[in-house]
Amino acid sequence: MACDTFLKIAQKCRRHFVQIQVGEAVPFIEEILSIINTIICDLKPQQVHTFYEAVGLMIGAQTEPEAQEALIEKYMSLPNQVWDSVISQASNSVDILKDAEVIKQLGNILKTNVRACKSLGHPYVKQLGRIYLDMLNVYKVMSENITTACVTNGNQVIKQPLIKGMKTVKKETLKLISSWVSRSNDPVVVAENFIAPLLEAVLLDYKRGVPASREPEVLGTMATIVSKLGNVITKLVPEIFDAVFECTLEMINKDFEEFPEHRTEFFTLLQAVNSHCFAAFLEIPPPQFKLVLDSVIWAFKHTMRNISEIGLDILYTMLKNFSQHDQAAQNFYSLYYTDIVQHVFSVVADSVHTGGLTAQSTILAYLFNILETGAITVQLSPEYPAPQNLQFIQNYMLNLLKSAFPNLLDAQIKVFIEGLFSFDNDITQFKEHLRDFLVQIKEFAGDDASDLYLEEREKTIQEAAETKRKQQMAVPGILGPHDADADTEMTG
Repeated sequence: MACDTFLKIAQKCRRHFVQIQVGEAVPFIEEILSIINTIICDLKPQQVHTFYEAVGLMIGAQTEPEAQEALIEKYMSLPNQVWDSVISQASNSVDILKDAEVIKQLGNILKTNVRACKSLGHPYVKQLGRIYLDMLNVYKVMSENITTACVTNGNQVIKQPLIKGMKTVKKETLKLISSWVSRSNDPVVVAENFIAPLLEAVLLDYKRGVPASREPEVLGTMATIVSKLGNVITKLVPEIFDAVFECTLEMINKDFEEFPEHRTEFFTLLQAVNSHCFAAFLEIPPPQFKLVLDSVIWAFKHTMRNISEIGLDILYTMLKNFSQHDQAAQNFYSLYYTDIVQHVFSVVADSVHTGGLTAQSTILAYLFNILETGAITVQLSPEYPAPQNLQFIQNYMLNLLKSAFPNLLDAQIKVFIEGLFSFDNDITQFKEHLRDFLVQIKEFAGDDASDLYLEEREKTIQEAAETKRKQQMAVPGILGPHDADADTEMTG
């Protein structure tokens, strides 16, 4: 409780700790750092982490770079002493990294660094540079130990405390790197100094490791790097994909349930590449791109709501990105346009995915609009010349819907298809037209159509929750420091 209160004070008054106050000879942060050992000696590890986050906020308020650097050095002195001792012992005998107590120490030191990084942001770079290569070497040793244990004793060994501790060291390493990259302010410095050793340590281990030993945080870290560095990292995306794409796909494509963290991070990585390094998709071999698109289609058909939403977002962004590369776009349309229309309609008609109706409508409206406005100049069917693409798709839709809903009359389906093209430049009307058709189908089948208004109900609930939270934040003390901090991160 005291540490949480200290964190809250640091969040509100951080600048006062780095300024000399009336009656003081030095800023209070100097006094804290001079007795930091005494302060934390009786604290539990989690309390130490909270304390370091609070002090990091204070140091982050120091605007003079040299003074801040000196404070960071003092601030990290204790964890660095323990870290240096372990690394020194490991250089003499790597077996020390199989000792349970040493592994626990490493995990706690890395967690302390994660909280320090969270508070300091980009200036944490000096501390990261100090431990970076040793940290990646420790990561590699832990990976080898875990893989050897899995091969020797089976995947159930993952549940043993020692192996769990090793996985914690790996996870916290990745969390630390991801945390700093997301807060860094110089993509070129990150790319030139930190990425190559990271990829060398992490990617080969991920590709070669048994599925149970692969950390989903690898995918999350790669997604963070791609999102933050953008075009600076585009040329390395094929290397990243080569290491993580197919082996992860093999883990998650057997069903909709196994490895839930991996599947979430996998699609987050695809989303990041699609949004920030789209040019990389134009450079990968066609068979690999087809795998990417198949994965996206599989994603928006997923029963996990968050995966389905990511899949729809990736597809819409991909379509918009292709519009900026006409030659590649025409090839894309000729190969995949009709398949995409079919797959999107299959989820529209599936009651499991009614919560995504807005995104589904947006994609379909876009697909029909680019067809109607002549943006697609390539032939979509060998039986129809390119100028008759619209007629081909309307006939294709008629046959598709007749097959899916044999009880509907041709006239009903034709009116529906005409409406799709009439409303394709107005998402609101397009969505209502689509929903009216779905209601018609459900009522004809005797099913409940109320789930088609799920998005509207969810939006109302979310708005009420946000209003309530704002009211709570206006009253001091109702929300704890971590709750308030989380709210700041979400809205910042």
